[in-house]
Amino acid sequence: MLKVTPHPEYPPEEGRYLRGNDYSPAAVVIILTYDAEEIPPEIEKLVRTGVESGAALSGTLQTANIGIEKIICNIVANPNIRYLILGGPESEGHKTGDAIKALFKNGVDEKKRILGTTGLTAVLYNVPAGFIQRFREQLTLVDCQFQDESMIRKAVWSCFQEKPVEFRGQMLCDPGAFPEPPMSGKLTWKVTQPWAEPGDDAERAAKQKAQALIERLKQKQKTSSAGNGNDG
Repeated sequence: MLKVTPHPEYPPEEGRYLRGNDYSPAAVVIILTYDAEEIPPEIEKLVRTGVESGAALSGTLQTANIGIEKIICNIVANPNIRYLILGGPESEGHKTGDAIKALFKNGVDEKKRILGTTGLTAVLYNVPAGFIQRFREQLTLVDCQFQDESMIRKAVWSCFQEKPVEFRGQMLCDPGAFPEPPMSGKLTWKVTQPWAEPGDDAERAAKQKAQALIERLKQKQKTSSAGNGNDG
């Protein structure tokens, strides 16, 4: 089956992940509900199991916006990755697992908000729409959420098979690389609150006018204060 060389900058985004076999058809993402310095052993074990089983990338995911955006950027840079294996618990705050599943099922709206998720911050503002489309076309989601490391290991193994095998209701095998060149690019804006950004060009223009007015008022206030100081 056809395998290709990933983009020279692969993986373009940093994160809490391990890099394994670049020609693997699987990537593993484990939902993280703890701070980085408090990651429990069972989560670390799930991540290690992913890469030790042969995954191309295996790491944690905490947020339903920038975290997912980084995963998108990294995976579309490697067309060999055809499955995203989702594991770990659910984040009660971010609803990150729910957001991932909704992204595969429903996509995003015109504001890049993931459709059909309860995650309030699930907006992919920082990545081009073409990256999101490619991510959904290139990958198949394999849901192993709430499962142990043996299930993660079996999921990765199933993705490697030359002939389809049944795994948790899906037929999995390695189809070879996605038949389009790798895409590469970093997050474009680094917006940490994408839900607060303008929704379209009209809103953006109005926001810019408001910001310009505020700056003029600030400058006028400074000039006035300076003048009052000189009079004294």
